[in-house]
Amino acid sequence: MRLRVSGEHTGKDYKIDAVMRGEGAENDIPNGNLLNEFTEAIFTLDKERITRARERLIIEMGEQALIDSSATIAAFNAYPRMADATGIPLEDAKERASTELRKNLGLDILKTL
Repeated sequence: MRLRVSGEHTGKDYKIDAVMRGEGAENDIPNGNLLNEFTEAIFTLDKERITRARERLIIEMGEQALIDSSATIAAFNAYPRMADATGIPLEDAKERASTELRKNLGLDILKTL
């Protein structure tokens, strides 16, 4: 959602659904494929894949990028869990604003609950 709004602000057209297909480079996101691979590696829990992705990230972007991307992954993994655990509903404005995005990414669970 934020990336889409950022694109409106900067005039860039980010292809949000491309991330789901592993096409980060098509978004003009610097090191998009590398960052996507690191994120996917973490969620597979495959230690060898994580190690390879982490080492490549350090080589190509530096240790600070590893720290920053790790913190971002951890934070984004925690936010929905906290909201779900506490029963925080999706506000009407955010539901309307994210309708197309959720549909395109196959995340429209609001309609199934």
